[in-house]
Amino acid sequence: MKKFPLSSVLLGAFVGVMIPAAFTSPVAYGAEHDHAQHQSQASKTYTCPMHPEVISDKEGRCPICNMFLVVKDDQQESTIDDTQDPMANMQSATPVKQSQADKVFSQPKPTLVPAANQSDSTNVKYVCPMHPHVVSDAPGTCPICGMNLEKVTVTDASQEIVVGVSGGMQQALGMRSHVVEKTSLSRQVNTIGTVQYNENAIGHVHTRATGWIETLTVHNVGQQIKKGQLLYELYSPELVNAQDDYSQAQDYLLQDKKRGSSLLLKARKRLELLGVDTSIIDRLEKTGETIFKVPFYAPQDGFISKLTVRHGMYIQPGDTLFEIVNLDSVWVIADVFENEQSWLQQGRKVSVSAAAQGLFDIDSTIDYIYPELDPVTRAMRVRIKLNNHNDKLRPGSLVDVTLFGLPKNNVLTVPTEALILTGRENRVVVQRSDTSFASVPVKIGMMADGRAEILEGLNEHDKVVISGQFLLDSEASIQGSLQRLSNAPTTKESTTTDAHQH
Repeated sequence: MKKFPLSSVLLGAFVGVMIPAAFTSPVAYGAEHDHAQHQSQASKTYTCPMHPEVISDKEGRCPICNMFLVVKDDQQESTIDDTQDPMANMQSATPVKQSQADKVFSQPKPTLVPAANQSDSTNVKYVCPMHPHVVSDAPGTCPICGMNLEKVTVTDASQEIVVGVSGGMQQALGMRSHVVEKTSLSRQVNTIGTVQYNENAIGHVHTRATGWIETLTVHNVGQQIKKGQLLYELYSPELVNAQDDYSQAQDYLLQDKKRGSSLLLKARKRLELLGVDTSIIDRLEKTGETIFKVPFYAPQDGFISKLTVRHGMYIQPGDTLFEIVNLDSVWVIADVFENEQSWLQQGRKVSVSAAAQGLFDIDSTIDYIYPELDPVTRAMRVRIKLNNHNDKLRPGSLVDVTLFGLPKNNVLTVPTEALILTGRENRVVVQRSDTSFASVPVKIGMMADGRAEILEGLNEHDKVVISGQFLLDSEASIQGSLQRLSNAPTTKESTTTDAHQH
C-alpha cells in the first residue's frame, strides 16, 4: 500500500470542502439577504412628523392631522447599518428615500383660480397650515404633506381682515387685551451728565495795591476756607499813605466841618477801593493808628482751588492770589441729541441720580440751555443746578440724568407692547368681538413711559391685544396673501412669470 505525505492529505481535504461551497454560496447569500430584507420590512415602524406619539406598523395617514406617516429615522439608519454588502445597502436604502420623496414631489402642483374666474360671492378658501401657498376652493388634503386644508375667509382688499379665535384658544395662547384711552404723555431723555463747579460760586482774590506778603495763612490747594478767615497780611506803602490821608482828613474836619467832611468821605472811599476791610477802616477812625501790615480776609466759604502766592512774594494789581470755590451748589452738564432739542426748554423738570454717592432721584430743573452745539458730537449741552450742602457731589463725577420734555395732554395712547413694528408699517391687533380680531395699520407719534401715541388707525375705547398679537397678525398676513393671490390675472401668466424668474 502506497503512503502519502500528511500535507498532501490535508490539502486535498481543504480543496474538497471549498469547491462545493464556492458553487453554492451565491444561492445561500441571496436567501439570507432576502430573509433579512423581509425581516427589515416586516419590522418597520411608521410615525407622524407632527405627532410623534402616533405610531403604526404600516403606511397610512395620521388620525389627528391626516399627514402621511413616515418611517422613523432611527429604523432607517439601523436598516442601512445592519446590511453586510455595501452594494446591497445602496440598493435597499435608495428606494426607501425615493419613495418618501415621491410622496411629496410626484403629487400634482396646486393651481390657483384667478379672481376673474371666480364669482363675486366666493369668499371662502381652504389653505394648508404647513404650506400656505396651497390654496383650494373645496375641502381636501394638502398634496405635499397630506394635512387637512383649513377653512379661511377671504375678503376684498378694501375690507378688514378678521381672524376668529375661540375662547379656549385665547386662554391657551395667553392673549390679553387693553382698552385704548386718552392720557397725557411726557417725553423724557435718559443721558449722562458731568458734575462741574458752579461758576457763579467761584471767588477770586486779587490785590489792588503793590506790596509784599508778610503773613500767609493758606498753604496748599484744597484747603477749606471760611468766610472772614484771614488769608494774608500785606505791607504796601500805598496803603500806608492812604491811611495817613484818612487821618489828616479827620484832623481837617475839626477846622472846617464842611470841607473836612468831604475830604474824610473821599479818603474812606479810597481805602475801600484799595480792598481794605471795613473793620480796619473803623479801627483807624477810632484809634488814628496806621496799620503797616494790612490784613485781608476770605470773601466766602469754600476751598482753595488755585494758589499762586507764597510768603514774602511781591504782588501788584491784576495778580490773582487765590481762587475759592463754594460747593454748596454744583452744575451738571448733560448732552442731548440734536433732534431732541425742540421739546426741551428752560425750567423743565429734571431728575438726577448718583449711584456712587448713594444719591437717587434728585429733583431739579433745566437751568440753562447752551446756544451752540458740540461740533464733534453734534450734541446740545444742558445745564442743571443742584444743591450740594452735604458736599457728596464732587466735580468731575458722572451722574444719571433724566430730562422731561413738554407734556402732550389728552392724546390717544396704547401700551407699547401692543405695537407690531415691521420697519415698513406699524400695526396693532384690535379685538372686534369676543372671538374676532383684526390687524390694523396705525400711525404712531410720541412714545414715552411705556405708552405710544396713536395719530391714526384707532378710536377711543377700542381693545388692542398686548399678548399673543404676533400669531394673529401672522394669520391676518396669510389671509392678506390670499387676497393678492386671488387677484392674479391668470394661472398661465403666473406660471410663466415664475418660470421666467427661475
